[in-house]
Amino acid sequence: MQRVCFLLKVRADRLDEYRERHATVWPEMRAALSATGWHNYSLFLREDGLLVGYLETEDFAAAQAGMEATGVNARWQAEMAPFFESLDGARPDEAMTPLTEVFHLA
Repeated sequence: MQRVCFLLKVRADRLDEYRERHATVWPEMRAALSATGWHNYSLFLREDGLLVGYLETEDFAAAQAGMEATGVNARWQAEMAPFFESLDGARPDEAMTPLTEVFHLA
């Protein structure tokens, strides 16, 4: 099982709305994430907009490709893109660059 952690930056003026959107993630988006291998997926948001994402998956590249193939992901990413800083034209899911794990206590 891979543990994946990534960072993104939510715009300061969109923090409240970002929280609201994630309080009511679409059921079809939740189902697609589960079906494509995203497990124990959590997002943590700091007051300055730093977003830390964490998930566990058998194969992160396959999990990303699985989501890429769903229509719900395209709709979700299009709606969420304006919430983020520094995407440089990428969708939020494309900007999820995993951090290197340097320690793990099992």
